[in-house]
Amino acid sequence: MKTIATVVGARPQFIKVAPVSKALADTGAIKEVLIHTGQHFDAGMSDVFFEELGLPKPDHHLEIHGGGHGAMTGAMLQKLEPVLEELRPDRVLVYGDTNSTLAGALVAAKLHIPVAHVEAGLRSFNRLMPEELNRIVADQLSDLLFTSTDVATKNLEREGIAKSQIFQVGDVMYDAALQFSDAAASRRGLLDSYSVEPGRYVLATVHRAENTDDSGRLRNIVTSLEAVAKEIPVLLPIHPRTTGRMKAAGLSFERVRTMPPVGYLDMAALESQAAVIATDSGGVQKEAFFYKVPCVTLRDETEWVELVDLGWNRLASPSSPDLARTILQALGRQGTHAQPYGDGKSARAIAQILAR
Repeated sequence: MKTIATVVGARPQFIKVAPVSKALADTGAIKEVLIHTGQHFDAGMSDVFFEELGLPKPDHHLEIHGGGHGAMTGAMLQKLEPVLEELRPDRVLVYGDTNSTLAGALVAAKLHIPVAHVEAGLRSFNRLMPEELNRIVADQLSDLLFTSTDVATKNLEREGIAKSQIFQVGDVMYDAALQFSDAAASRRGLLDSYSVEPGRYVLATVHRAENTDDSGRLRNIVTSLEAVAKEIPVLLPIHPRTTGRMKAAGLSFERVRTMPPVGYLDMAALESQAAVIATDSGGVQKEAFFYKVPCVTLRDETEWVELVDLGWNRLASPSSPDLARTILQALGRQGTHAQPYGDGKSARAIAQILAR
């Protein structure tokens, strides 16, 4: 039986792991060892996802969180190395583009353990983003690269990755959306708590460093969401990073209805019943599309360019004075009905390839 060590640390990765871990177990040929770096560590950012998604308790918890990119990644490297040296798995599996992704791929490569990367080939072509650097390095260190879309596959081919190493399997987040859609649809508690009706509110999320660490951008986002909230209720599950940066900048919300971070099922319920989603999250852009909700991305570029091409997503610079207007103009604006993210069986395809 093969042993695969899965390295995760952030809430978007927990969502992606859920269908893949189940598919790995279903092969009967793979033992998975789950390593949680601790990058997202509190109950609202970590524990609730494991509970709701049916994930087993991590086999190893490194309890690394906080600090800058260098300090966090360095601590992960230091703690991951002895764990992987002792385990000596047949392969290390990493997801996405976080510091946990980078650390897992780098330690494995230095120990000569093969690496597989789920959600490979994404490119924003903005190297000021730490996520972009993490993706590029993880892809270069991997020998199995699982892509979600045609665009991601072509990106890797342009970068000289051998076609034999690239497997276009679709998007595991689509698997998760299908798997948990019924459970999410039955949730109405948050809407009732915040006195909003389905289809009659804007859901917003803001967490990226490029937005929260730039006081000018952050101020414009806050001001714009407040302006939108004059016309239609705005709900914002607020990220700890955003709370801290707003406080430091002397910013606060008056009309926007904020709430603590929510679990996967509550977030899916909020997304699926929104009129518009305004976000700087990569995963939320896709989930908006899965639920056929128009999305405004609070960034200058996106990795998920197919959503812009299909008309479901529109880019809005966080520095733009027209940001509020762009969000309001998205109300009722649907795009072309197509499915660039596979058939909802991505996890099964990944597991079968890894089992071989």
